[in-house]
Amino acid sequence: MIAPALRCIDPERAHRLALWALKAGLAGRREHSDPMLNVRLWGLAFPNPVGIAAGFDKNAEVVAPALRLGCGFLEVGGVTPKPQAGNPKPRLFRLTADRAVINRMGFNNDGLDVIAGRLKHRRRNTAPVGVNLGKNKESTDAPADYAALAEGLAPHADFLVINVSSPNTPGLRALQNIEPLRDIVRATRAARDRAVVAAPPPLLLKIAPDLEAADLKDIVALALGEGLDGLVISNTTLSRPASLTSQHRAEAGGLSGAPLFELSTRMLSEAYALAGGKLPLIGVGGIASGAQAYAKIRAGASLVQLYSALVYEGPGLIGRITRDLAALLKRDGFTSVTDAVGADHRSAK
Repeated sequence: MIAPALRCIDPERAHRLALWALKAGLAGRREHSDPMLNVRLWGLAFPNPVGIAAGFDKNAEVVAPALRLGCGFLEVGGVTPKPQAGNPKPRLFRLTADRAVINRMGFNNDGLDVIAGRLKHRRRNTAPVGVNLGKNKESTDAPADYAALAEGLAPHADFLVINVSSPNTPGLRALQNIEPLRDIVRATRAARDRAVVAAPPPLLLKIAPDLEAADLKDIVALALGEGLDGLVISNTTLSRPASLTSQHRAEAGGLSGAPLFELSTRMLSEAYALAGGKLPLIGVGGIASGAQAYAKIRAGASLVQLYSALVYEGPGLIGRITRDLAALLKRDGFTSVTDAVGADHRSAK
């Protein structure tokens, strides 16, 4: 009943109201997913492979309520060392006819100290919670920004994600070039290892879907060579498919939602093949059904994430996806999610 009303008001205000509703306990109780959906990865127990992507809970304000929606994990952020307001409004647009969203938020967040303080007090015996790391807009030392975030957040996160692929911070995507990226990865990993924590959290890298094939090959090689624990594929796209019909289709920013599914899934499959299945992948982009989550898993994803589809389908979507995903796995004779990871690559041989 609430969702249609939220779609009639400004998207950013609607998002704030959605967070308020979660804080107020208006989102219902967690559904227990089929045990066959349990995933064990990086020493972490995921109740199911369907997570909520970064951008939904930027400031770690609704961690516990969001997990009660039935997701298997949550990624908060992006977080920057210093608080920042982000880009001028309007900066978030619904493309309703295309089941898509364009955003140019610009890493608006409360900053490292505040967000670390919130995460410090969360319960750690629920589903895993990761943190998405970004640099401040005015920063001239990207490795130092990511290192500060890793050291400050490692004690409070189940996994960390280096985000060098948001299109809304000037120059950020240039950090996907191998030399600056290697410096960032090494500085972040060293800072994570310095943190006072019993076991350093896994360190992942989130990349753009607009990379050239040669750049993707280099990044996969770097991830393997530098000991990264996985890749998140992918962030939003700067491309604008000719199929878009919504009035906001020409707005600047990153496009997410349904039009991103094919592009991001193709890159996911290519990364899995390049890594020979040796690098865990989180598949993001355009998931709005159990069938699409299953397609990402068969293409090589160990876990999947969604966000834009929640704008149109509401929080009940997560339960529908997990139920349908379990049915699809059973239909094809798999006994677990892990058994299905990369299945398309094996059947193509």
